[in-house]
Amino acid sequence: MNHKREFGFIKFKGHELDSGYLDQTPVLQFVLVSLLFPMWGAAASLNDILITQFKTIFDLSNLASAYVQSAFFLGYFIMAIPASYLIKRTSYKFTIIVGLSLYLIGSALFFPASAAATYGFFLFALFVLATGLSLIETSADTFSSLLGPKHLKTLRLNISQTFLPAGSIAGILLGKYLIFGNGVNLSEQLKGLSGQAKITFGEQALRKTLLPYRYMIMVLLVMIIIFMVVQFPKSKAKKLIATKKENLGQTVVSLLKNKNFVYGLFTEFMYVGLQVSVWSFTIRLALDLNSNLNERVASDFAIYSYIAFFIGRLIADNLMRKFAHLKVLFWYAVLGMFAIAYMLIDRSFNGVYVAILVSGLMGPGFATIFTETLGFIKDPAQTETAGAMIVMMVIGGAFWPLVQGWVADVTGSMSVSFGVHLLTFGAIALFAYRYIKHPVNNDADKE
Repeated sequence: MNHKREFGFIKFKGHELDSGYLDQTPVLQFVLVSLLFPMWGAAASLNDILITQFKTIFDLSNLASAYVQSAFFLGYFIMAIPASYLIKRTSYKFTIIVGLSLYLIGSALFFPASAAATYGFFLFALFVLATGLSLIETSADTFSSLLGPKHLKTLRLNISQTFLPAGSIAGILLGKYLIFGNGVNLSEQLKGLSGQAKITFGEQALRKTLLPYRYMIMVLLVMIIIFMVVQFPKSKAKKLIATKKENLGQTVVSLLKNKNFVYGLFTEFMYVGLQVSVWSFTIRLALDLNSNLNERVASDFAIYSYIAFFIGRLIADNLMRKFAHLKVLFWYAVLGMFAIAYMLIDRSFNGVYVAILVSGLMGPGFATIFTETLGFIKDPAQTETAGAMIVMMVIGGAFWPLVQGWVADVTGSMSVSFGVHLLTFGAIALFAYRYIKHPVNNDADKE
C-alpha cells in the first residue's frame, strides 16, 4: 500500500490502495475538495452576467458577446494538459493551490481592465482566471472520484458536483445586486444618452463589474490558506512506480487510440457546450421575450435555472442508487430533447420556463460522463492525463455559445437558437444508449 501523504497540520485517517483510491472517504478533505466546485461555479455564472452587461455597454452582437465564454473556456482548454503534468510531478493539493492563486490573479486583473475600459482587456482577465480554474477543476474532478472506495467513484463526483449550483447561484446574486441596477434596462437607458454622457455612463457600468471580484479575492485567500494547512492523500497509483513510465506525449497518443475514451471526450464536449450555452443565454431569452424586464429582474431566471440544476442533480443522485447511472443519464437527455422541441414550437415567454426545466435535465451530465469516460482507462498511470483531457472538453463551452449566438443573430430569434441543443442532448442520449447496450466498464475490480 502507498502511505505517502501531503504536508499539513490537520491530518486525515485512512489508507491509500495500490490503485490510488482510498479504503474510506476522509470527510474533511472530501468536503474541502467539494467546496472547490462552487468556486468555479461562481466564476462561470458571473460570465452570464458579464455577457448581458458587455453586450449593451460595448454594443455587441450575440455572437461577439459570446466571446466572454470563448476566452474563459480557451483558458481551460490550454491549461488542462499542463495541469495533468503538474499533478504528476507534484500532487493534486499543490496543483489546486497554484490554480487558486491564478484564479486570484485573474480576478485582480478586472481592476486595470475596468480602468482601460476595453472589451479585450476584460477577455484577457477572464482568460487568466480560467487558467487557474482549469488547474482546480482538472485536479478536483479526478481527486473527488479517488477520495474513497473505487465502486463509489461516480456517486462521490456527483455529490461534489451537487455543490456546484450553490456557487452558480452565489455568482448570479452577486451580479444581480452589485452589477445590475434597478429601473429600465441598460439598452433603454443608453438610448437617451450621447457623447460624453454616454461614455461616462458606460464607464460607471463597467466599474460595477469589479464589485463581485473583490469578494471573490477574499474568499480565494482563505481557501489557499486552508489548503496549505490541511493534509491530503497523494492518491497516486502504485503502478506509476511498478511499470514503465510513459512521457506525456506517449500517454496522450495512447489515450487517443482508445475509441471508447475518445467517444467519451466528444460527449463531454457536447455536454459542456449545452450547459454553458443554455446558461449564457437564459437572461437574454427573458429580455428578448419581454422587453419590459430589466437585467436585474431577468437574472432571477438564471437563479431559477441553477436551482433547477441542483434539484435535477439531487433527483439523479437518488435515482442512481436504484438504477444504472447511464440509464438515468439517457432518460434525462431524452426528456431534454423533448423540452427543446417544445421551445421551437411555443416561442412565447413559456420558453423561459422550459429553459429552466432544461437546466434541471442537465443535472447528472458532467459527472456521469466524466467517470464513465475515465472508467475506459485500464492503466492507472494514465489517470491524471485522462482526467485532464476530459476537462479539456470544456472547450465545448467556447464553441457552442458562439454557434447559438450566431443562430440567434441570423434568425433574429433567441428561442430558435436553443434548437441547436437537439444536437447536444442527442449526443448525450446516444452515448448513454451505446454503453447501456454494450457495457465496457467492468466493476469486478471494486476495492
